[in-house]
Amino acid sequence: MNSFTSISARVALFACLSLFVFVCPASAQDKFDVRANYQKREFRIPVRDGVKLFTSVYLPKDTSRTYPIMFLRTPYTVSPYGEDKYKESIGPSEHFAREGYIFVYQDVRGKFLSEGDYVNVRPHKPHKSGATDIDESTDTYDTIEWLVKNIPNHNGRVGMWGISYPGFYTSMGLLGAHPALKAASPQAPIADWFIGDDWHHNGTLFLAHTLSFFASFGLPRPQPTTEWSPPVFKPATPDGYKFFLEMGALPNANAKYYKEQIAFWNELMAHPNYDDYWKARNVPQHLNNIRPAVMTVGGWFDAEDLYGALKTYEAIERKNPGISNTLVMGPWLHGGWARMEGDTLGDINFGEKTAVFYREKIEFPFFQCVLKDKCGERLPEAYVFETGSNRWRKFDSWPPKGARETSVYLDANGRLSFNAPAAAPAARAFDEYVSDPWRPVPHINHIDLGMTGDYMIQDQRFASRRPDVLVYQTEPLARDITLAGPVTASLTVSTTGTDSDFVVKLIDVFPDNTPDPDPNPKRVRMGGYQMLVRGEPMRARFRNSWERPEALTPNQPTKVEFVMPDASHTFRKGHRIMVQVQSSWFPLVDRNPQKFVNIYQARDSDFQKATQRVYRAGRTGSHLKLTVLP
Repeated sequence: MNSFTSISARVALFACLSLFVFVCPASAQDKFDVRANYQKREFRIPVRDGVKLFTSVYLPKDTSRTYPIMFLRTPYTVSPYGEDKYKESIGPSEHFAREGYIFVYQDVRGKFLSEGDYVNVRPHKPHKSGATDIDESTDTYDTIEWLVKNIPNHNGRVGMWGISYPGFYTSMGLLGAHPALKAASPQAPIADWFIGDDWHHNGTLFLAHTLSFFASFGLPRPQPTTEWSPPVFKPATPDGYKFFLEMGALPNANAKYYKEQIAFWNELMAHPNYDDYWKARNVPQHLNNIRPAVMTVGGWFDAEDLYGALKTYEAIERKNPGISNTLVMGPWLHGGWARMEGDTLGDINFGEKTAVFYREKIEFPFFQCVLKDKCGERLPEAYVFETGSNRWRKFDSWPPKGARETSVYLDANGRLSFNAPAAAPAARAFDEYVSDPWRPVPHINHIDLGMTGDYMIQDQRFASRRPDVLVYQTEPLARDITLAGPVTASLTVSTTGTDSDFVVKLIDVFPDNTPDPDPNPKRVRMGGYQMLVRGEPMRARFRNSWERPEALTPNQPTKVEFVMPDASHTFRKGHRIMVQVQSSWFPLVDRNPQKFVNIYQARDSDFQKATQRVYRAGRTGSHLKLTVLP
């Protein structure tokens, strides 16, 4: 979407992506007729504290056999409402509807037609004291209990799935799971809203995404309703860079746009550090004693919840040895595996319809095996798509057991080397740039008001030409180098200010003779293309602690190290590896005033220029640690 003209439309789009009842049929004449094959019923299911949760159930008209139940819980509406109104498609994909399942969709507590009060990422309560002590796990348990007692023709087995926020509710369903819940697939699930999902990355605020999403989703619901709330404001320009720059410091969002109507924005602004508010919303800490089979799904280029997929899988694997636990990662943006063909993203072609393959050969067989005992080839522990080489890989662990760590070092004259540069006096071994928060580095090279879905794979040539972006690259590679795991940025930096952000981008530079696509309607030039493989910001005040931020001492070299999300990518022979370092990424990330103040209470006058230095002397100089396959 290239405009913010209707924020409600943007939220509705997000809802569609998160519900994922829509998938692309092969053709119009092949489309499955839901109404002809299913009967729809609506219920208000009581849970233990007396609240009733609105639930739509799609029952196969063929009652000659029994079926598993597929269950999705969502804050984004189970519409259309009315037993005579049907979804156009049901289930994770059309394979499920054709095979025969019972499909259940539920408005979560406090949303749309469900009773009760809504809480964003409602904290889990491991120890409950009574019948009225509820959380999302109890609502899930109580609903499944009602379903297995009241819905006819089921086989006693339940599966859950959901993408993004519904992925969070799927994770919650795993906690103290109902005995009938046999299989669950958290897909792009929320794991931690401060460290790496949605609104924050390493303490920085993902400004454009946050402000746009809560403009409608964050409004209170006075009473149960079937309608989305209209947005509280509509920007007058489609240019996000201009809009957010003119907004100024973060307190201006309330003064100019939200006008105290969005409670979650106020909560967010009241908790600038990783305090108990955010810790209570950390999901992986609770993923103990998991009994159902789990398949966690994510996209390597998921702008919202890449962190959540990786951390959910990792926590389940570490805390629950021996259970069926699979990770699936493909070359997708947020939810792209459910609604796209997956052969391209942005300007990059992956050589096959990866999402079609996933839906048919991975997701459907997982549920078929657990819920219907129709088992084929056993899924591997990790089923990941490797970009660059463009192939699916199967591993018995993630990261793969054979992966090892290797470093690439920032060197003089823009070189990136696999060998540490010679030690030199720090006074000479640095590169510097001036970071101006009133002229920040943009995160995309075109006009858009929000966080574009494909920003994580876009060409970075526009940024590499700015004087406030440092660029380092290798010589053309003599052999393929394959990443298979996390990337760690280890910088030694200084600033003339007292705080700063550092954005590190790992980039695949294509050879100059790379052919253009054919056909090429967008006139893309692939020769010298700088494909973003991984990029992540870090707010330096959190370099030692998320809970207790610390100022930087002006002009003092300081180590800032942080882990970037995993990658699965091959830098091909003849390509170059590039690293870019900058101090803004706007309006994707909010601007750092470069002064140690509470940024959520900052004034426009707090923003100041700063000279940043990145040091590159010896093994203690700035480098990236890559997880690579031999």
